Amino acid sequence: MPELPEVETVRDGLARHVTGRTVTGVEVLRDYSVRRHEGGPDSFRGQLVGQRVGAAVRRGKYLWLLLEETSGAVDGASGDLPDGAAPAGGHVTALMAHLGMSGQLLVRSGTAAVEKVPHLRVRLELSGLAGEDEADAPRTLDFVDQRTFGHLSVTDLAPTPDGAPGGWGSPLAEIPEPAAHIARDLLDPALRRDDLARAVRRRRTGIKRALLDQRLVSGVGNIYADEALWRAGLHYARPTDTLRLAEAHRVLDAAEEVMREALAQGGTSFDELYVNVNGQSGYFSRSLAVYGREGEECTRCGALVRRDEFMNRSSYTCPVCQKVPRNARW
Repeated sequence: MPELPEVETVRDGLARHVTGRTVTGVEVLRDYSVRRHEGGPDSFRGQLVGQRVGAAVRRGKYLWLLLEETSGAVDGASGDLPDGAAPAGGHVTALMAHLGMSGQLLVRSGTAAVEKVPHLRVRLELSGLAGEDEADAPRTLDFVDQRTFGHLSVTDLAPTPDGAPGGWGSPLAEIPEPAAHIARDLLDPALRRDDLARAVRRRRTGIKRALLDQRLVSGVGNIYADEALWRAGLHYARPTDTLRLAEAHRVLDAAEEVMREALAQGGTSFDELYVNVNGQSGYFSRSLAVYGREGEECTRCGALVRRDEFMNRSSYTCPVCQKVPRNARW
């Protein structure tokens, strides 16, 4: 599944190409892709048409577009509201996207905005912006999903418990209700790193299981957990309650570092399923140290990388740099 760098790459593209536009039409080509929306496809359409996209926001792997009620007519004007701000007397909801295994959000313009590409599940028609070149202006936002695990829904927002912004991309201290249980991520300025490190140490589990717990820290998945633990020199089965505070910080710092590096390269793409809003792949897979490199030499010590089964997935480690602890928690 896409992890924080991949989802942030998509969010950034949506922020640049979609915010300020108004939804003028909605086409649901597969009802299953809006299965989490209460009321079904007709309600989904009704709650989107006429809404202005105020901001693209992300927390961990969760992505949403803030929706702002417009005065009525769709005339292509972008309005005078700052991104993420609610209009006076207006109610802000959100279009929430879960990309699943293969979901893509693609901005299309020109003839591409008319063509029906394979695996197109939902299409949003968007207004233009004042002064925009009509030939180049994006006109559709397409949700493409080959494996159909992803979904879209319009949802209400709930206040954040700590009063800080709900996610990266907007100052609004609200978060979609289905994502209210999701913890802040390692790139979030509002994250309290010391509190997180102590919370990790209070768990009685293996360190990788803790990193993957989105209620503890969000955004880290299988790929970046393996890469972070290799950088920190810790085995994935190291018990969290045996970590020194400095070791907990070392793992968290390594996870942030590897995700920032991946983000700079557009994320990690192993195939055509993971792309940005323009359909381009990320290149961080070329920089991976252990993930997916079973039988290859560790770039640090030369030992052969090994793969173990882990939570119905795989874990990749260097047997020399990441020795199995005696009190391992698998």
